[in-house]
Amino acid sequence: MTAEAVFWASALFVFYVYCGYPLLLAVLQRMAGRRVAKAYWEPSVSVIIAAHNERGTIERKLRNCLDLDYPKDRLQIIVSLDGCTDGTEEIADSYRWQGIEVVRSARHRGKAAAINRAVLTATGEILFFTDARQRLEPRAVRELVANFSDGTVGAATGELILQAPDARESSDGVGLYWRYEKKLRAMESRIHSTVGATGAIYAVRRRLYKPIPADMILDDVAVPMRLVLGGWRSVFDPAARAYDRISDSLDLEYGRKVRTLAGNYQLLARMPELALPWRNPVWLQFVSHKLGRLAAPYFLAALLVSNMFLARGLYMIPFICQAVWYAAAALGALAVRRTAAAPVAGEVVPGGKHI
Repeated sequence: MTAEAVFWASALFVFYVYCGYPLLLAVLQRMAGRRVAKAYWEPSVSVIIAAHNERGTIERKLRNCLDLDYPKDRLQIIVSLDGCTDGTEEIADSYRWQGIEVVRSARHRGKAAAINRAVLTATGEILFFTDARQRLEPRAVRELVANFSDGTVGAATGELILQAPDARESSDGVGLYWRYEKKLRAMESRIHSTVGATGAIYAVRRRLYKPIPADMILDDVAVPMRLVLGGWRSVFDPAARAYDRISDSLDLEYGRKVRTLAGNYQLLARMPELALPWRNPVWLQFVSHKLGRLAAPYFLAALLVSNMFLARGLYMIPFICQAVWYAAAALGALAVRRTAAAPVAGEVVPGGKHI
C-alpha cells in the first residue's frame, strides 16, 4: 500500500507539472485573461550587452544593434565588458566611433555585476538587456518597447527562436521543449505575468531598476520578479524576436541546465517571498512552473523506485515504459558523445594517420 501511495502521488505530481499546469493555464487565461495596451512610441532606450570573452560574436552583435529599426538619437548602446582576456575589448573599442559606449571591469565578476555597471551609465527610459551571442530582429526594440505604453507593465520579454542548421526553427528535443516553454510563458503573461524572462531579450523601466547581487545567476528572473512583487506586470511579446542556434554540444547544454537549476535554488534562497501566496501575485505560476520543476526529478525517482516494488500486473506497463525511456536517454547521450568524439573525414588524428 505504501508503494502504491508513493507511485500514484509521484505520478500525479509529475503529470500536473508538465501537463496539468498547462491545461490549468489554458482555462485561467480564458476566464481571467488580461491584454496589454500595446502602442508604438519612441522613448529613449539603453541597449545593454554584458560580455565576457566573446571575441567570436561581439562584432556581429554590435553590427546587429547598429542596424536596429529605432531612431539613432533615441538609442544608446552599451557594452559592459567583464574581465575579457581574448581580445573582445579591442573589437568593442573599435566601434566607439560609431557611438558604442564601453564600460569594463579588469576582473571577471559575473553577468549581474556587468549589468549593474552598465545601468550606472544608462540614460534611457527603458533598459533593454541582450546577450552577445543572439541576433536581434530589426524591430525587436520597437516591438518590446511598445508594451511599456501600458502603465501596468514594468518588464517585458521577447521570443527567443532556436534555429536548426537549416535556419528553420528547431524541432528536435531541445527545440520542442523550448516551444513548450514559450507556450507556458505566453499563457502566464495573458493571466498576469511570466515567471521570469529570456536573458537574450528583455526590458524594464529604468526608474524601477534596482541593482541585483553581483553573484546572482538568473538576472532574467530576479529583475522582472522583483517588479512583479512590487505590483507591476512582466509580459511576454512574441512580436519581439531574437535568434540563436541549437548547441550541438551535450556538455554545453547540460551545463546550461545545471546553471538554470542552481539559479532557481539561489533565487528561492535570496527571494523567499516568492514562495508566499500573500506576497507573490503570481504565486500559483511560480510554484507550478519553477518549484515544480525543481521537485520533479525527485518525484520521478520516487515513481521509478516505487514502481519496482509494484512490477506485476498492470503496474508492469508503466515500469517497462520508464525502463525504455531511461535506456533510450542513456543510449542517446552515449551516441551523441561518440559522434562528437569521432574523427571527421579528412582529419589528421594523433600519430599522423589521415582519416
